[in-house]
Amino acid sequence: MRIKGVSLLLCIAMFAGLSAMTKNDDVFKPKVIKKAMLDAAKWQLTHPQYDLWDWTNGAFYAGISAAYKTTKNKVYLDAMISMGEKNEWKPGPRTMHADDHAIAQTYIDVYRIKKDPKMLEPFQKMMDNFLVQPHKVTGVEVITWWWCDALFMGPTALAKLSTATKNPKYMEKCDVLFRECYDLLFDKNEHLFARDLYYVIKDNPTDRREKNGQKIFWSRGNGWVIGGLALMITELPKEHKTRSFYIDLFKEMSKRVASLQQEDGLWRASLLDPASFPGGESSGSGFYTYALAWGINNGILDKNEFLPVVKKAWIGLNGLIQPEGYMGWCQPIGADPRKNFKAESSQVYGTGAFLLAGSEVLKLKIK
Repeated sequence: MRIKGVSLLLCIAMFAGLSAMTKNDDVFKPKVIKKAMLDAAKWQLTHPQYDLWDWTNGAFYAGISAAYKTTKNKVYLDAMISMGEKNEWKPGPRTMHADDHAIAQTYIDVYRIKKDPKMLEPFQKMMDNFLVQPHKVTGVEVITWWWCDALFMGPTALAKLSTATKNPKYMEKCDVLFRECYDLLFDKNEHLFARDLYYVIKDNPTDRREKNGQKIFWSRGNGWVIGGLALMITELPKEHKTRSFYIDLFKEMSKRVASLQQEDGLWRASLLDPASFPGGESSGSGFYTYALAWGINNGILDKNEFLPVVKKAWIGLNGLIQPEGYMGWCQPIGADPRKNFKAESSQVYGTGAFLLAGSEVLKLKIK
């Protein structure tokens, strides 16, 4: 009887293991990926959170646009057009703030489809003023793009505007501002970006560190950067003079980010102190999954090295989907790692990151 009992337990364990493997394999089926993306997008579209021109929606609609490009589902295109019409195709109100430029990424994507000048003109007019208006230095705002999140919000919008108008002046400005931010915030030892000067140890007398003594590197902050790099590099002509700089930075960050993935496939809110932040965070993890999958799909990252990371991450992200179909476990708005989120925590930028990730996972050839 003892042998039979042990055999029965082994059979149950094997069956459970096989069931988990089958479920994990399912999340890579195109129809399953498309359904998960569409469910998340529809839920978010019916649960608005912020002004439609806000940076949060800039990230969300970047995901909507990527989903449309990959799936050609008209639901996504209709959502972009509806949003643009409600905004009168205007960016946010602040000329000098990258957060208010992010939504224009989607305007330009729709312009490329519909060829209607009204979709481009308000942002182009703002950027023409942006190019000549001097930056006012206050506090830590010593440069125009003084916080790492800006590298998702601004560069892609400027790069797309350059491409759409065939005018290099916007990308030339982007190159200057991006390099300023890189020189200020990129830690060449850790291969990651500090959020802003408050988190650069050498310039910060309060010596902000995590519980384990490590420097503070915010997961979503670095997700903004590497996700933004993928979006921007897509826009750059192969002969662009600074393209190699962006690709080298993308590779450097990708290697570091991959090394910080946790056993559940996700990344913690604080990259270098995961033990203090148990549980995966969906927005940072979504941007990393997107960027690494994009790197594989575009021949920039080695598939043998990075595909296992992406597969593990996509399985982990799917584990954060809530019964209603939306992406949970998303850290609320903030400038550093936080613990105040739970399964039900949802944000539009987390959904955008998930849609970006799904749009690239769909293109991967996974057996």
